[in-house]
Amino acid sequence: MKKLMIVSAALAALAAQAGLKLGTPFADGMVLQRGMNVPVWGWADAGEEVTVEFAGQTRTAKADATGKWRVDLAPLETSKEGRTLKVSAWNDENARWTNLWGLFASIPDDDIVEVKDVLVGEVWYCCGQSNTEFPLVGGSPRFRDRQGAMVAQVTHRPFIRFAYCSNYKAAAAPKAKADYPVAWKAFTPENLAKPPSFSAMGVYYALELYAALEIPVGIVGSYWGGTRAEPWTPREGFAATKGCEKEAAYQPEVANFKPERMKELGYSRQTFRDQPMALWNEMVAPWTPFAMRGFIWYQGCSNAKDYARYDTIMHALYNGWSKCFENPDLKLYFVQLAPWGTDIIPYIQQAQAKFVAEEKNAAMAVINDLGNLRDIHPNEKELVAKRLALHALKRDYGFTDIEDESPTLKSWKIEGDKFVMEFNHAKGLYVYNADRSLSNGFEIAGADGKFVPAKIQNAVASKRDGKPVYHGTLDGPRIAVSAPGVKEPKKLRYLYSSPWFGSIYNDVNLPLGAFHIGD
Repeated sequence: MKKLMIVSAALAALAAQAGLKLGTPFADGMVLQRGMNVPVWGWADAGEEVTVEFAGQTRTAKADATGKWRVDLAPLETSKEGRTLKVSAWNDENARWTNLWGLFASIPDDDIVEVKDVLVGEVWYCCGQSNTEFPLVGGSPRFRDRQGAMVAQVTHRPFIRFAYCSNYKAAAAPKAKADYPVAWKAFTPENLAKPPSFSAMGVYYALELYAALEIPVGIVGSYWGGTRAEPWTPREGFAATKGCEKEAAYQPEVANFKPERMKELGYSRQTFRDQPMALWNEMVAPWTPFAMRGFIWYQGCSNAKDYARYDTIMHALYNGWSKCFENPDLKLYFVQLAPWGTDIIPYIQQAQAKFVAEEKNAAMAVINDLGNLRDIHPNEKELVAKRLALHALKRDYGFTDIEDESPTLKSWKIEGDKFVMEFNHAKGLYVYNADRSLSNGFEIAGADGKFVPAKIQNAVASKRDGKPVYHGTLDGPRIAVSAPGVKEPKKLRYLYSSPWFGSIYNDVNLPLGAFHIGD
């Protein structure tokens, strides 16, 4: 008996020393990405051999001098079966004890980690500032989705899982493992209805994908209201992007933050959480290189005053995420800002439009019809998510016959006193206003540069009592506008003046975004 107690104590000490651990994403109930290599990683004792088993695959790796190990599973098939991902570690010391005493047929329990109820489907990351954080159900009548509580109480989708990973902290260097616990939870009333619940945009986006695909969906949420884009961007992104040399060389200072260093970058706001890389280091880096299809993004308000560089920063953001998640085809579907009562809005919207025109793996949802001039947070997030999901369905999931883009200017010419424009992504166009008028956001300027409100001239007319009646339908994918008193038009702009609300849509109800012709 004494001999057995000595052996048991020795093995217990060995197990405690081993400390096999998995990377941040790996927890019960998780969803793994289908159709691409799936990295699985973690830590063990230096030199230990680690074996990963899942879905009939077995992969092995040896922990390096720091204890880090990684294997890559081959592309997985979609599965709604909750299976177990098993990871075990073994070294020569384990074998010595086993052979010496001949009493144990397996390694100590602490050297086996099992992740249960693992599904395989589509994984997306949901990131940004307060409009991303905006919860499905919240304690504030202002800061919650208008129909979220109703949706939460009837949503039973056990094959959709979410992981919330915002701990509202910044870090000076990328963290290998998160300081916050990760728990994957199913879409059920109990999990969704507790305020503050998961991102409303993230919930609706996952529901849209599941409704169309009927396969498991995983959605990860990491967000913080009032934050800039730069802190969500890794150093690798700045280093790969022309015009971001200062950010690439910046060293975050979380503990001893110096606002004057931020001023050197030309930022209009200086807080510790706004430092380049600071939030990426803390909240997102521990998830890399997790396999996923892409990320959805709703941010920009905090960068609005620095709109001139926003397209450059967005390139850095995308370049960094793509590199760090080891996915050159990573998708970025983001939301163009809605009006919120400031004349800056068309300029940041134009910067967002410029970025999406330049990045082939990005697409943008226009929501200028959902704004609230008294609040920076539009309360209907379902339509936001539906427009984002259109991009994924068409570009990633084979729904090639759908239209996912808002209208964009294709060509223009001046005919007399009119601007005549033709648009892409528009079999037809129409104007929708509560008063059913043809009022709109167009303005035209002549040689004097003074902009005058313009009216649409190519509405389709019907007759009532023998007189033409003009409704909102236009004659095809073109718009002709003129302005009173402007005989020789030189410039045109759309949605550059209050109230900045869009009212022109294409044939699938996607709104035309702000644009201009001329300086």
